[in-house]
Amino acid sequence: MPQIEGSSRHQIQIFALEQAIAADNPVRVIDAFVSTLSLEGLGFLIKGEGDEGRPAYAAEMLLRLYLYGYLNRMRSSRQLEKACRRNIELWWLLNYRG
Repeated sequence: MPQIEGSSRHQIQIFALEQAIAADNPVRVIDAFVSTLSLEGLGFLIKGEGDEGRPAYAAEMLLRLYLYGYLNRMRSSRQLEKACRRNIELWWLLNYRG
């Protein structure tokens, strides 16, 4: 009996994150919610204007990650880091650029 086999891992594939995330996915709600907030007005300190050291992560991106982790019961930074490497939803939410 014939079997379905996967394609080669070495084959180049074109992949669009926008098409991979459904319109009713909760990450779209998180993105829309954080986009409407005035983080400076809420007391977030916006850093990263100096020239020394590594640039800071954007506060909006970290808030999106925190909310995603809260909704998905990921409390530790190690769990969040692992999810950022594996989870397509987080790639979309955090504007992952590879």
